[in-house]
Amino acid sequence: MADQFTRRVFFHALAGPVAWAALPAAFAQSFPNRAIKLVVPFPPGGSTDVVARLIGQRLSDALKTPVVIDNKPGVGSLLGTDFVAKAAPDGYTLVVAANPAIAPGPLMRSNVPYDTIKDFTHLALLGTFPNGFVVRADHPAKTMTEFIAMARANPGVMNYASAGVGSAGFLTGELLKQAAGIDMVHVPYKGSGPAITDLIGGQVDGMFESLVTATGYVRGGKLRLLSVSGDKRSKTFTDVPALNEVVPGVTGGAWFGISAPAGLPGTIAQRLQTEVQAIINAPDMQARLTELGMTPLALGGAEYVAFIQGENRKWAPIIKAGKITVE
Repeated sequence: MADQFTRRVFFHALAGPVAWAALPAAFAQSFPNRAIKLVVPFPPGGSTDVVARLIGQRLSDALKTPVVIDNKPGVGSLLGTDFVAKAAPDGYTLVVAANPAIAPGPLMRSNVPYDTIKDFTHLALLGTFPNGFVVRADHPAKTMTEFIAMARANPGVMNYASAGVGSAGFLTGELLKQAAGIDMVHVPYKGSGPAITDLIGGQVDGMFESLVTATGYVRGGKLRLLSVSGDKRSKTFTDVPALNEVVPGVTGGAWFGISAPAGLPGTIAQRLQTEVQAIINAPDMQARLTELGMTPLALGGAEYVAFIQGENRKWAPIIKAGKITVE
């Protein structure tokens, strides 16, 4: 009996490391076997939330498991992003990674609680959302050229609103100011909603806003769209010039992708990346996202990381020149 006990202990001691080493592979093979949480670090109703719900439903169908949207807004989208950075790397907690939380936000903050590359497994970029520069419907500027001329002729008088310091709209406004050599006053708001309300009411002159949000106001006759901040014209508003047609080199907007905590097993990462890219590349999804004003870009893995690094390179000199900090 003692010999059998000794052999059993010896066998388990020997097999233990092998068994533990096999666990990640076995775990990956069973993935997924429960609901997946997709964290959206913004409030419900915005462009990020809208796209997350579209992607989440398709991902649920592909994986045959529920994908639950969990809105965790706060601290310029850092709150929800940090929540996922610190979650278990098991594939059951994902985040809609976006600017400014992933890039270039950390360049403006000294207290970011995560490393945007080391603390995440970046799975796939979903696409980009150009912002539209909008003014109230009865604003005297009928074109972007006229608006810039008015701002140049009245330094420090005209202003532009944004969803807050560090937001995509704010950064595109700062880039426009520097590139066009104009002096506009920035008026930050706590979100796009109140900013648009004041824009329609005439309290501010203009703002860069996601086309997803702005389109309804433009078509409803409350706002006028003067330009689109992507590198080419919007397929929805083909008669409206891209901003870089008016001021060469000026582009900007929102972007987002799907990311997971660092340390995600390779087989799970590959499965999720493949499914997300297939969803984005589906013709009907491409059409739907384009209709929303988004430019689908299903970049995976290393390409997604390279995109993030490119965003930091683009905005770093703008942030430095403008002495932009967010605390």
